[in-house]
Amino acid sequence: MIDTILRDLRQPEYVHVLLNPIPVYGLLVGLLGLIIAFFLKSRRAQIATLALVLISAASAWPVYEFGEDGYDRVLSMTDEDGHAWLDEHMHRAEKLIYVFYALALLSAIAIAAPIKWPKSAAPLVVATILLGAATLGMGGYIAYAGGKIRHREFRNEPPPPKRPEAQN
Repeated sequence: MIDTILRDLRQPEYVHVLLNPIPVYGLLVGLLGLIIAFFLKSRRAQIATLALVLISAASAWPVYEFGEDGYDRVLSMTDEDGHAWLDEHMHRAEKLIYVFYALALLSAIAIAAPIKWPKSAAPLVVATILLGAATLGMGGYIAYAGGKIRHREFRNEPPPPKRPEAQN
């Protein structure tokens, strides 16, 4: 059993699927906690939930990297419609990954800046909540295409058209 787990962890597409809920679900939990902490005016709770937002947003980086590394193997497992969804999933991730990085940076600033400038705490928390909500929506948008790659039962619409740069 351990050998099977270790073998699977050497497959980037497996690690991608294993990690990909973190930027979405972790961010959702972090944002809900941050909203509650904001209304309770608890700086300690804000710091804890900002750290969760930071970790969740930063986790998009390994998800993205493992996804790129596993692209060819997943492509070999897909049908024609799955190929179109895979390319759409990749395109969305490539365009929007930077928003996750911006959110990770903003949440780090929201943790650290109020140490020197205490009045910056509330505006930074609000900015983190707003950017976090937008990032969460973008994560859902990326995941929507990803879920259709191998799951035919989720394909309730035609595949996206091929992009000019993706055509050979």
